[in-house]
Amino acid sequence: MTTIEQHTVQAIRPFTVHFRDEALDDLRRRLATTRWPTRELVGDRSQGVQLDTMRALRRYWKGEYDLGRVQSRLNALPQFTTEIDGVNIHFVHVRSEHADALPLIMTHGWPGSIIEMLDSVGPLTDPAAHGGAATDAFHLVLPSLPGYGFSAEPAEVGWDLVRTAQAWAELMRRLGYDRYVAQGGDVGAGVTDAIGRLGPQGLVGIHTNLLVPALNDPASLPSDTEEERAALAAIKVFQTTGNGYFVEMATRPETIGYALLDSPAALAAWMIDHDTDAYYKIASAFVDGEPSGNLTRDHILDNITAYWLTGTGASTARSYWEAYGPDAPAAGRPPLPAPRVPVGFSTFPGEIWRTPRSWAEQSYPTLDYFGVAERGGHFAAWEEPEVFAAEVRAAFRPLR
Repeated sequence: MTTIEQHTVQAIRPFTVHFRDEALDDLRRRLATTRWPTRELVGDRSQGVQLDTMRALRRYWKGEYDLGRVQSRLNALPQFTTEIDGVNIHFVHVRSEHADALPLIMTHGWPGSIIEMLDSVGPLTDPAAHGGAATDAFHLVLPSLPGYGFSAEPAEVGWDLVRTAQAWAELMRRLGYDRYVAQGGDVGAGVTDAIGRLGPQGLVGIHTNLLVPALNDPASLPSDTEEERAALAAIKVFQTTGNGYFVEMATRPETIGYALLDSPAALAAWMIDHDTDAYYKIASAFVDGEPSGNLTRDHILDNITAYWLTGTGASTARSYWEAYGPDAPAAGRPPLPAPRVPVGFSTFPGEIWRTPRSWAEQSYPTLDYFGVAERGGHFAAWEEPEVFAAEVRAAFRPLR
């Protein structure tokens, strides 16, 4: 490859979101012709997303929600694309006004996107304006996972968590950051865990708010205390009654993809049926008009609308097959060594399970920060951006 070709492949290009009017009109038409199932036969979510929740969500989405919000919110921030390992990666890159800010690459999960992190941009890049200290500022990089949002979907198998982590290391190199930290929750915690274990040049620390080793092998963790046994019980409940979406996407992503691309109501129902805490908070926002923190109707629909208008229902589902599926090429890959860089972890009260400190210490021998947040759940950055940002600042403060 010539020098000119290398420069072209590695080029970082400005990006602007633009949705065609025809796509918005099609969404309105499909919402207007939604076909409803009959009402569930129980009084809770044990049969799935409740009809009243979906009717309220569709009513607001169709009649009151501004379909231009996604485009305007993203275009208010600096966006770029660059091709890495054959996939065009979309990312938001906000440099702090503080010259000595610490570069941070932060990874979203499913059913999230960079949308869930937008309200943490201010507290992280300009902490002094949000009750923090200027010395805690970050230069922030928010990439869209391959197949999510405006990142292209891979044209071949093999884009698991490790390959994505390698791509993130390359992205930070291209941006000129020779010293940086990484953060993630949900799938993003898996990517962040992987980049910590890979230990690429320049990475000096990681922070997550979901303990990936606990989900992968809970039986290996201590169960001596009441707190530890409660965490194990919560994981068991999730794995037996709450992870239907996980099993389907990890084993048959293409099957569910047909519904997710054909019906906005099906997409919305699939996305909000994630975990009990998040579901009831979302249901309350639409049915009762009572949001939990930043988890408002508009913010929830920003995320769902982004999925619909980018047509990524199937490709995002496929990412679970790549990361967690028993038939994925990476399924037989030997485990990576424990991270050698400092690790921070924060536990939030509404998470699927409350991670005990003992679990984090066993999972990460280099753990140097363990935070217990007062508010927030699985989608911590989305629901409580100020609390989340405070945890991230505290975790990385010793590395400055």
